[in-house]
Amino acid sequence: MGIKIRLILISALACLIIGGGYFLILTANLPNAELLGSRQIFESTKIYDKTGEVLLYEIHGEEKRTVIPFEEIPEKIKQATLAIEDENFYNHPAFDLRSILRALIINISRGRISQGGSTITQQLAKKAFLTDDRTITRKLKELVLAIKLEKQFTKDEIFNLYLNQIPYGSNAYGIEAAAKTFFGKNAKDMTLAEAALLAALPKAPSYFSPYGSHIDELLARKDLVLEKMEELGFISENQKTAAQEQKLTFEKNYTGIKAPHFALIVQDYLNDKYGEDFVRTAGLKVTTTLDWKLQESAEKAVLEGAERNKEFYQGHNASLVAEDATTGQILAMVGSRDYFADPEPEGCKPGLDCRFEGNFNVAVQGLRQPGSAIKPFAYATAMKKGFTPDAILFDLPTEFAANNPDCPLIVDFEKEESSEECFHPRNFDEVFRGPVTFRQALGQSINVPAAKVLYLAGIDNLLKLVRDFGITTLTERSRYGLSLVLGGGEIKLKELVHAYSVFAQDGIRHPNSFILRIEDDGKILEEYKDEPTQVIEQQYARLINDILSDIDTRSGLFSSSLSLTVFSGQDVALKTGTTNDYRDAWAIGYTPSLVVGVWAGNNDNTPMQQRGSSILAAVPIWNAFMKEALADRPTEPFNRPDPIFTDKPILKGEYVVNYRVDSQQHPHIHSLLYYVDKNDPQGSQPANPDRDSQFKNWEDPVIEWARKTISNFDVAYNKPVSQNAQYQPKEGGLGITVLSPNNGEFIKNPMTLAADVLSSLKIKRFEIYLNGNLIDQLINLNANYSYRKNYNFSSANLQNTLKFIAVDEANNRIEKEIILYQ
Repeated sequence: MGIKIRLILISALACLIIGGGYFLILTANLPNAELLGSRQIFESTKIYDKTGEVLLYEIHGEEKRTVIPFEEIPEKIKQATLAIEDENFYNHPAFDLRSILRALIINISRGRISQGGSTITQQLAKKAFLTDDRTITRKLKELVLAIKLEKQFTKDEIFNLYLNQIPYGSNAYGIEAAAKTFFGKNAKDMTLAEAALLAALPKAPSYFSPYGSHIDELLARKDLVLEKMEELGFISENQKTAAQEQKLTFEKNYTGIKAPHFALIVQDYLNDKYGEDFVRTAGLKVTTTLDWKLQESAEKAVLEGAERNKEFYQGHNASLVAEDATTGQILAMVGSRDYFADPEPEGCKPGLDCRFEGNFNVAVQGLRQPGSAIKPFAYATAMKKGFTPDAILFDLPTEFAANNPDCPLIVDFEKEESSEECFHPRNFDEVFRGPVTFRQALGQSINVPAAKVLYLAGIDNLLKLVRDFGITTLTERSRYGLSLVLGGGEIKLKELVHAYSVFAQDGIRHPNSFILRIEDDGKILEEYKDEPTQVIEQQYARLINDILSDIDTRSGLFSSSLSLTVFSGQDVALKTGTTNDYRDAWAIGYTPSLVVGVWAGNNDNTPMQQRGSSILAAVPIWNAFMKEALADRPTEPFNRPDPIFTDKPILKGEYVVNYRVDSQQHPHIHSLLYYVDKNDPQGSQPANPDRDSQFKNWEDPVIEWARKTISNFDVAYNKPVSQNAQYQPKEGGLGITVLSPNNGEFIKNPMTLAADVLSSLKIKRFEIYLNGNLIDQLINLNANYSYRKNYNFSSANLQNTLKFIAVDEANNRIEKEIILYQ
């Protein structure tokens, strides 16, 4: 027992000696508290564009300060500061044990140092002599210095030093400089609400800046200050309420900042990673990904477009993001029409009822419904399962609520809704087109087929795909039904643009980035590094690109505005989106290397007027920017998808399927679910298609449409046939389907020529001509011939005519012609 006691005593003594030694070493070089007025001059951090030459923003370390006597500082400022920062300041020593223990418990639970429990004295010690490093060593030094300060100065003197030296943001140090900077008045003239707002700033001056993108959080913290002031008896409830309701007006913040929404995102990143004090004083050189020339074009396009929308459609705001698809780097970002403009309408409350707020960055903060801009992801998901661009869906009034007696399967839009659970979407133009292909439905953004595609793809499969593509906000699975494909979930413009870059890059995702390099006195702290990931097979990305870049297909949607989507010598894909009541208008367009997205609307979700759709409100802004951005870019054709071969008529564009039984033809017209299992589209035809919960919902409108469209439908169509009945290619003489290349495609050697010739007779001759010159000929072919060959276009012109001609044994002749560009 004696030996154990001696060991314990020796261990305790050793710990005491080691701890004491560590404490002496730790505090040996601490500055004298009397030197509080002596402050080192630090260098500001500079944020540049990608060239390292255009200065976007300088994060200052120099201090704007006007010292005022303690007795001239109004009581409401002192009380507001005490209420939010250290209500027991006058009753405790240099530290508050309860606050320290509370912070310790929180830090242990979170596994990191996130709270400090600092008193006003400790904050003064830290701001005057130390850094914001979240380490135990720094915390101990802060505590020792605080104790020294309490011995050297009275409480009022410490509080006076604090209120005259603490940083409030925008280079304002001390309460007088803060009052001048933010409200244009002396501290003694501030209202209670203004005093509470300034007291809310020191916790994180850059983050809570009135000129930044976190104004809502600043105002909430201001209200919290007022709540605590009332709790402590500093103000009455009526005073609190009046101050909370007071509308605050801030001085203009003309700081010479360029690309403000982008630059402030960079600043937020730096502050979060390195700490505000370090960033403000370390003299970092930050080279970003921003292309200043493109940024200027983007700001001009957004400002002019939003002003036009405001006049014609009552849409006060717009936003644009441009990304280099090959790297994931952001090239341009405009978060709102004008960062420095006053909120609209006049007198609105920021964050509540303002249609426009300059410092709100819609691109990264705005959660908006994407409308039809989400559709390509559903189609890509379905194609991964085996569906094809030529698969037929019927665009007819369709009720998607299955097995619900309150929701009739034959939809009558003239009648009132009988149940909120019913879901039968309309098309944007109130027209139903009957049988359409996937290509037509996506290219013309038709709603009913899109809902069917999402059902075929599977909601969970779609959500997984968009996560893989970089969209992080669609997380509330219980909210989502088939309306998700029409925009029934909220996303951010920046993430949507990044997701489209995966299509542009043939299924490869490059991590999003806005920083190329951060240097500290020549030492590189971090540098851009690309880490590409193939998140979808290139074939499916190419299928989407092939549809969205097909000018002929989208012409039916854009009509007289088609010219805004075409750029001479460039291969450009485009998808638009408009939400219910015209609350949001989107345009996302891209080449293989550049993706540009535009949002237009109102911050407060107020609908635009006069049918302010994407084509009218967003596409003109997108076009104005793309014209500038593509002016000096070389031609970049999309890689074309491989030809798709299938034996199923419904998957290759035939909605009338003919069966042959004993030399007799039996035509059938059914919905797609009659012919395919949605989980195995290329597999066997379902023996019992009505087991699919949507089969009857889709089938009944198709039969109803066929009866109205085909006079002898009940007599001649859909007669029962045996399981082994043979499919007979459609009649009508001769047909050519050109699968590759597409009309308007750019030549890329070697190029696959692919065409299917459908005929009820043998094919006498099949020929291909390039600019009138025969380049291939085949004779005496069987009916239903498939042509496949790689060809090198060695003598092509800038614009070329490629013609396919087929002649059957009865001398029936058909030809198909497409245009190719060099």
